[in-house]
Amino acid sequence: MLRATEKITALYCRLSVEDTKDEKKNGKEDPSNSIQHQQVMLMQYAKANRLPNPTYFIDDGYSGVTYDRPGFQKMLSEIEAGNVGTVITKDLSRLGRNSALTGLYINYTFPQYDVRYIAVNDHFDTIDPNSTDNDIAGIKNWFNEFFAKDTSRKIRAVNKAKGERGERLTTNIPYGYKANPDNPKEWAVDEEAAKIVKRIFTLCMEGKGPSQIAALLEKEKVLNPTAYKQREGRKTPHQTPENEYRWHESTVAYILEYMEYIGCTVNFKTYTNSIWDKKQRDNPMENRKIFYNTHPAIISLEVFDKVQEIRQQRHRRTATGKSNMFSGLVFCDDCKQKLYYSTTNYFEKRQDFFICSTHRTNKDKCSGHYIRAVVLEQEVWKHIQEVISVVTRYEAYFRSEMEEKLRVQSEETLRIHKKRLAQAEKRIGELDRLFIRSYEDNVSGKIDDERFAMMNKSYTQEQKDLKAEVISLQQVIEEQERQAENLEQFIQRVKRNSELTELTPYALRELVKAVYVEAPDKSSGKRKQKIHISYDLIGFIPVDVLTKAEQA
Repeated sequence: MLRATEKITALYCRLSVEDTKDEKKNGKEDPSNSIQHQQVMLMQYAKANRLPNPTYFIDDGYSGVTYDRPGFQKMLSEIEAGNVGTVITKDLSRLGRNSALTGLYINYTFPQYDVRYIAVNDHFDTIDPNSTDNDIAGIKNWFNEFFAKDTSRKIRAVNKAKGERGERLTTNIPYGYKANPDNPKEWAVDEEAAKIVKRIFTLCMEGKGPSQIAALLEKEKVLNPTAYKQREGRKTPHQTPENEYRWHESTVAYILEYMEYIGCTVNFKTYTNSIWDKKQRDNPMENRKIFYNTHPAIISLEVFDKVQEIRQQRHRRTATGKSNMFSGLVFCDDCKQKLYYSTTNYFEKRQDFFICSTHRTNKDKCSGHYIRAVVLEQEVWKHIQEVISVVTRYEAYFRSEMEEKLRVQSEETLRIHKKRLAQAEKRIGELDRLFIRSYEDNVSGKIDDERFAMMNKSYTQEQKDLKAEVISLQQVIEEQERQAENLEQFIQRVKRNSELTELTPYALRELVKAVYVEAPDKSSGKRKQKIHISYDLIGFIPVDVLTKAEQA
């Protein structure tokens, strides 16, 4: 430990971004709060009072509600090493705005290491513990904390109001966009980066996962988003990467889930618990605010939605590391569970196949639904070719037949789902009343705390499940009510793929939602298998719609 004459006098200066913003907003910016003014003031005080070895420790742009600040932590390390004799700040608020921790440092940490603490403007000096100014230091610390809380509330209120009316809250322009030169607040498409974004979505539609896409982009020496922005001279919150072509799997996954690429603004994606806990937590989708058509779209809504479906499906790989474009799309026609993609050696020849997941774990629950991958692809491609032929040659007939089929189906589906929706919403209301009644019974002593806690847990879980079901039902109802629009979208997708000569992963993902496989029929001595294809947007296409097209 250093001798008293050798110890340094720590001149601690702090200014937060919130302090500056709040002063500017109220039109009363105080130059005396600046870091430069604090430095001059503290140096003059140290020299006037002959305090030795004055040394600056500075935190410019750091909030006082946390002590995880580089300047403060560096000073604390010097204190714990026994190298500091005195700490000086302009006032108590510069040390911090967390009354509990500020008091802990002043009353415990500093005395423990024989450090004198001075807050100049508050006339606070630990060398004189009986001073009346020292007596009210706790009250001042509380007011400093209250000021921080009040400032935080104001900022949150302003951001909430801006976010509610659709103003974009993020200041970071995402990869694929750039600031509009005519209006810096608006986003314009960055054509070079947008091509990479589109390619990432296309690769996902073709069945590739984030790690495969990242590896491919790195192999092709495509600049990653941070390196690209730095090359273009744009601001980025990330440091310069060691390998400018290294794409991380998480970056690709983030791009694939970023709704702003369809031209919308999404506010309130994250939240923090309090001014003390700055950890960013994901907000549930129902708590976010989405505003559509706020800037040019890079990805169409239907492609984005299709990619989200693909992302939700787990693409099973075989022991050999292989995957199949049908992975996640094939289901058992009986138990409705997925068929696992597998590989086996059959007469010394490797063979890929799909097998019912239920049958694989419990043979008594479901029969052996099994289909070779090559047969599956042949049958699906054959059916898709029939659909393409009918749509391109007899579009009016196909539209008319499917409109009638969808109308009948929609009416029945809507009736069932609206009935269930009404039941779920009614039950949610009943649970609210039951909870209030049980709370009143608990307060009056009719039921004990243990019984109340059990009932409360049960009611809460049931209500949570019902609310999730309500959201799902509302989505189904909305989808059913858009059947005419969905049919037109499907017809356009088919026409886009009318020149196909073979089934591609992209076309499969764009057209097909699920394939259901029946158990093999061995009655004729041959293994005949039937598949049923549920097409995206419109579901199953009746056989007679395809077979009677020529007659119509």
